[in-house]
Amino acid sequence: MSRLHLIAAASVLACAWSAPALADPCEGALPAKGTTFAGDVRYVGDGDGLCVGPAGRPDRWIEVRLADFYAPELHEAGGREAKRRLERLVMGKPLVCRAGRRSYDRVVAACTLGGRPLGTLLRQAGGIEGGRAWRPR
Repeated sequence: MSRLHLIAAASVLACAWSAPALADPCEGALPAKGTTFAGDVRYVGDGDGLCVGPAGRPDRWIEVRLADFYAPELHEAGGREAKRRLERLVMGKPLVCRAGRRSYDRVVAACTLGGRPLGTLLRQAGGIEGGRAWRPR
């Protein structure tokens, strides 16, 4: 290998090594389908994903994928704004959710804020649904 190749390989390795972890901090057990659970929003991962639970206890934070809103992915057009919108709307506020099916390491749940469906509130706040797997209702 040439010196240039070695430098390039070392640079790639250094960048990968120093990149921040993108994993969310939610570590709580997922509730069974049909279970109602509640908690304050402690983390927002993207425009339709968040964690609820008690302060300072990520081991009890439940990771939720919203059942009634499908935001663009973070790397897609509108994805970062969707995350900011969800953060402004719910961060630190109490949600009441009803668990549905599981999706990867999270539960798909219908959540309400002040008794109002979160998907409706996001649309009223200017949220536009989209993303690679989104299908119109």
